[in-house]
Amino acid sequence: MKKNLILFGAAALLAFAVSCNQNQAATPAGTAAKDSVAVAGSIVYFNMDKVMEGYDMANDLNSVFETKTSGIQAEIDRRGKKLEKDAADFQNKVDKGLLTQSVAQAQYQKLQQQQQSYQQYVVNKQQEMAEEQQVMMNQIANAIAEYVAEFNLEHNYAMILATAGNILSTPVVTADPKLDITDVLLSGLNAAYIKTKDNSKK
Repeated sequence: MKKNLILFGAAALLAFAVSCNQNQAATPAGTAAKDSVAVAGSIVYFNMDKVMEGYDMANDLNSVFETKTSGIQAEIDRRGKKLEKDAADFQNKVDKGLLTQSVAQAQYQKLQQQQQSYQQYVVNKQQEMAEEQQVMMNQIANAIAEYVAEFNLEHNYAMILATAGNILSTPVVTADPKLDITDVLLSGLNAAYIKTKDNSKK
């Protein structure tokens, strides 16, 4: 479930290309930058699926989201089962003739109100979780975008492409593996995230 929650729109989230500012301080063109797999001025790419699977921030946020989602779903199930039980008890009493017409009508209206309340609760919680999921996606996308921009200040690539999924949903169909910066980028992202967590504890 973790991968499904996080990989739902990786390409759409970060189908960006970071263009270099030629005035930025960086490694001179034609020479290898520190820890890079391609020379400055190259057009490089990284695999978004692999980054999202290995990015500690994405996994941490998703774990929190999954826990909250599980709790909400449990409450939805509990309320749904109670509503089913109340409806079954009501129908049983009606079938046995244990209720007067006026009492049966009043209880039936109450059940309808309970059903409407339950349906509204489900809709509200679904909207709430969709909003939280979107915020989570935005946080991850923003963290990656900011790091990629900072990363490129040092490496001075002409362009950085994000690839994901199949050839129909990625700007890179085929490329020299030497231009794949996924591992370097992911390592840096996790290091930056660890530093951020450590600073937040101080």
